[in-house]
Amino acid sequence: MPARRSAPILMAGILVPLASFAQPVGQSGMYSDVTVQGSILEPSPIDVADDAQLTGMITAPDGARVEVFARGLTNPRMLAVSDAGILYATRRSVGDVVMLRDEDGDGQAEAPVTVASRAGMHGIAFDGDRVFLATVNDVYVADVAADGTFGPLTRIITDLPDAGQHPNRTLAVGPDGKLYISAGSTCNACPEPNPENATMLRAEPDGSSRTIFASGLRNTIGFDWEPASGQLWGIDHGIDWLGDEAQIEELNHIRQGKNYGWPFIFGMGEANPQDNPPPGTSLETWAAMSEEPKLGYTPHAAPMQMAFYDGAMFPEWKGDALVAMRGSWNRRPPSGYEVVRINYERGQPVSVEPVLSGFLVQQNDAWGYLGRPTGVAVGADGAIFVADDSQGIIYRVSSDTPAAGGPGAPAPNALMDPAPQPVAIDAVEAEGTLVVTSAFKANEGVAEAFTRNGDNASPPLQWSGAPEGTQSYVIIADDPDAASRKPTTHWIAYDIPATVTALREGMPTEASLPDPAGMKQGTNSTGSTGYTGPNPPATDGPHNYHFQIFALDVPTLGLDPAADRAAVLDALRNHVLAKGEIVGTYDK
Repeated sequence: MPARRSAPILMAGILVPLASFAQPVGQSGMYSDVTVQGSILEPSPIDVADDAQLTGMITAPDGARVEVFARGLTNPRMLAVSDAGILYATRRSVGDVVMLRDEDGDGQAEAPVTVASRAGMHGIAFDGDRVFLATVNDVYVADVAADGTFGPLTRIITDLPDAGQHPNRTLAVGPDGKLYISAGSTCNACPEPNPENATMLRAEPDGSSRTIFASGLRNTIGFDWEPASGQLWGIDHGIDWLGDEAQIEELNHIRQGKNYGWPFIFGMGEANPQDNPPPGTSLETWAAMSEEPKLGYTPHAAPMQMAFYDGAMFPEWKGDALVAMRGSWNRRPPSGYEVVRINYERGQPVSVEPVLSGFLVQQNDAWGYLGRPTGVAVGADGAIFVADDSQGIIYRVSSDTPAAGGPGAPAPNALMDPAPQPVAIDAVEAEGTLVVTSAFKANEGVAEAFTRNGDNASPPLQWSGAPEGTQSYVIIADDPDAASRKPTTHWIAYDIPATVTALREGMPTEASLPDPAGMKQGTNSTGSTGYTGPNPPATDGPHNYHFQIFALDVPTLGLDPAADRAAVLDALRNHVLAKGEIVGTYDK
């Protein structure tokens, strides 16, 4: 079992040792014996009809002025400001997007104008004169007219993973021009059958070439790029029912190809007592494979939208992140119900402090709330907009002091496309030759069942001719004909025992398998583990798929499950006794 560590969390800006709140109590591991004490405490809404009275109850920093920008919006969730400086809000329960303009400059929006409508509309992001919108399963794009209205919606993604417990998809356009889409988990904590759940996805602006950018993220609704470095940061919802003081809300530096622990590891390397990794992978191994958060915040605070501040109205906040905390339903005392500022220094988070509070009210022994912050966005003038989805209000937070300077420069692109590489069989030397066969003949078509449009099942493979001294095998399936990521890798398997000379079709996709015992699977180019089938663009013509097998003189590569192609190739060099391949084609 991973050792329990005394990790720091930040509660209302105060550093608190997690050990003093240790929950669950007992032994967490592959066979847990723990006691968890949980709470259900749901504050009730407090309606304040007078704007001045309401904003007077909200605490803000000195020099900041809080005003009601719009009322009666039912359910405003995510906010976005267009290049023209117009504010928009998605309304999940209504199923639309509304435009909110202050034409007369009185500090309040005129009547909202519905500019798009689809059931479950939640995510919104602008890219010049285009807007991207997300529902549970779909992503749309539309042109933005000069008057701020949207043109016809074009659906560019139709198959985001199903929702379950976390249906609130959010999206943004990164500094690299790609779409980033957060897809939450279907459950509180469980192994997901769809590898795209509990991930950050990345796709081309036309919706194509979707991959898993990062995994193990339970529900990262809020994410943004740090302006100076162009690095992606997100704040993840912690697991429920681990007690009032666990799990922390995690601030993660989200990097390509990394795993952030969920559902097996949470916080600073702690084991979830409920769930175990796939057979063949220990909790210790999963913890070693997982990235720890850079900061933690009060458990159950429910982080929502996150935005780095790049405006001129609050110069002392420039480069810091703002996060709306919707608030708990299962903690005593309640947490969240606030907007916090994450202070960054030299591109790294160092502290968290509330900047808008007072929404949570204790009246004798009862708790109530004035609002539940969900959305946060920076206006063209540097003012901050905050959405409250419970009372249907959007607030505007401005400064009494004149704005200093203008908006910051866009975040730089910190991601570089990998240089083209040869297929694996051409990258390593071997004296011997393996004979490889499959359900398809060499240089002929791969059956539809083995493609992503079919069953996405791995094809059967058989091989022979391994020389004496062979102790294990490696499989790498490459497509060198892809337009980007040359080659695109569809399957990596390693530590296959020397006694195994065939794999059946339709192998499981977990990172470690019980049969064959000890076999591990790496991360393919889509970001998932195990096999993923051919899916070339229809306009490309046939692609060639190289199913390559290597006989090694070592029983194991010494790599954790889910290793990437580069790590596998580095580990097998100088250990290859023989190699062989069968090439199949597929034309979509």
